[in-house]
Amino acid sequence: MDVIDPDARIADLLGLLYVLNNIFDGKTDLYQMEKEMEVDLDDLMPIVYTASNIGLVNAESGDISISQKGIEYIKSGMNTRKQIIRDSLKNIEPFKTAISMSEFTLEDIIDKLKENDVPTFNNPDGTHDLEVILIEWGIYSRLLKKTDDGFQVIA
Repeated sequence: MDVIDPDARIADLLGLLYVLNNIFDGKTDLYQMEKEMEVDLDDLMPIVYTASNIGLVNAESGDISISQKGIEYIKSGMNTRKQIIRDSLKNIEPFKTAISMSEFTLEDIIDKLKENDVPTFNNPDGTHDLEVILIEWGIYSRLLKKTDDGFQVIA
């Protein structure tokens, strides 16, 4: 099951894609990427997994390469980037569940994710992590909007 990693951020995604495309001509091994970005592999992997889950990179056997969708993302303007992310999130959790609910509170979506056997947010920090993901990825991409009671799907 594909999930947005709680430690993955949009800014990290952009940095990963730019470094991969501009410094490594679209392909390298993760060790070289780690050295170039001056981060520990543990800090790099959440965005690598997320970028792979949404189809912007291909990562396997210790190698990473930018996908055609990833190239399109970095060459596009802000509105197209948001559209690419919005389209990519529709089949990945927690957004797949959010779309099925249309409107929800954090508590409602946590319960629904548990029902759907999505364990990522079943920890003491899970509610906070989920809220950050919904805001950072969902609102940024215009898939969601914040309401007085929670969130609403707008796409």
